[in-house]
Amino acid sequence: MNPVILALPAFIIGIILLWKGSDILVENTSKTAAQLGISTLIISTILVGFGTSAPEFAVSVGAAIQKNSDISLGNIIGSCVANLLLVLGVAAIVRPIKINKSIIRREYPIMLGATVVFLLSSYFGLLDTNHWIGGIVFLFLFAIFVAYFIIRVKNERDNSKKIDVGKTQKNIIFMILGILGVVAGAWLLINASVTIAEYLGISIFIISISMVAVGTSVPELVVSSMAAYKKESDIAVGNVLGSNVFNILLILGFAALFIPLKATASLDHLLILLGVTFVMFPILFTRQVISRREGVLMLVIYSVFIWYIFFSLL
Repeated sequence: MNPVILALPAFIIGIILLWKGSDILVENTSKTAAQLGISTLIISTILVGFGTSAPEFAVSVGAAIQKNSDISLGNIIGSCVANLLLVLGVAAIVRPIKINKSIIRREYPIMLGATVVFLLSSYFGLLDTNHWIGGIVFLFLFAIFVAYFIIRVKNERDNSKKIDVGKTQKNIIFMILGILGVVAGAWLLINASVTIAEYLGISIFIISISMVAVGTSVPELVVSSMAAYKKESDIAVGNVLGSNVFNILLILGFAALFIPLKATASLDHLLILLGVTFVMFPILFTRQVISRREGVLMLVIYSVFIWYIFFSLL
C-alpha cells in the first residue's frame, strides 16, 4: 500500500487534535493563573513552553539516541526560527499582540542569552568533539533558568486571593489533557509530513530544518494563535520565548549527551537564528505591540529563510 494514503488522513487528524488541544490548554492556563494569583506570563513560559516543546524533545532526543545528528540539530534550529517568525507572525495577523514590558526586560534577554551560548558552544566545538561537556553546561543553565522562574512565581503570587482548590485541580487536569492533545496531534502531523517528504525524495537535513521543524512548531503556532485570538498576549509571546529556551538548553542539552551534533558545520544557520533573534527586539520594543503589518513582514522573512534552506542544500 502507498504510505501516502495513510499519511494524508493522519495529517488531518493531527491538525484537529492540535486545534482542540490548544484551545483547552490556553483557556485553562488562563483560569489557573488567575486562581493561583500567578501571572499568565510565568505559567505560559514554563508549563505551556514545556508542553509545546514536547514534540521537539521527542524528535531531537529520539534522533540522538538513534545516532542521527542531522535530525537532532536541524529540528532545533528550524523550530527556533519558526517559533520567532512563523508562530509570532501568524499570531500577530490573527490579532495584534500587546507586549508586556517584562518580556523586553527579562524573558527576551534570557532567550537571546541561550541563543548566544548555542552559537559560541558550536563555534568552540562543545557540541561536537566535547559534546558531553556542552550537554552538561546546557542542562546546568536550564536548571538555573527554571530556578529563576520558580523564585519569580513565589514573588509574584498573590496570597491574598482565595483559591478554589477543586476548580484549580480541574483546570490543571484539563491543561494536561490539552497538552496531550497537542503532542498527539503534532506526532501524527510530523510522521505524516516525513512520510510524504521521503516519498518525494527530499534529503533528511532539509526535512529536519524545514518540514519537521515546522511540524514540531505547530503546537506553538496553534497555542499562540489561539491565545492571540483570546487576547491572552502573555501566553502568545511567553509560549514562544519559553519554547526556544527549552529547545536550546533542555532538548539540545539532552541530545548532546548522546552524540556529537556536528554543530560547527551549521554555523551559518546558527548565525541566521541569532540574526532573527536580534531582529525581534525592535519588533517587540516598537510601540510594545506586534502589529499585523509586522506579522506579515515576519512571514516574508521566514519564507526567505525556507527558500535559502532549499536552494542552498538541494
